[in-house]
Amino acid sequence: MNERIQHISTGAKHTMDVLSIGTVAATILQWLPSIAAAVSIVWTLIRIYETATVQKLIARFTGTEREGVE
Repeated sequence: MNERIQHISTGAKHTMDVLSIGTVAATILQWLPSIAAAVSIVWTLIRIYETATVQKLIARFTGTEREGVE
């Protein structure tokens, strides 16, 4: 999955992060339906999954090395 979103620019990812946080906040305040929260949660989980820290933990537990993880 990491390969699919690698081509997206950092600025675009940060913009989507801000929109994701705003969507969660708006859903908590009951301004948006639950589906918006679900989409936002999925995006946030993808972003967390692709962090170097999580990739290192996955590599440690699976015994494999991930490309691009220091």
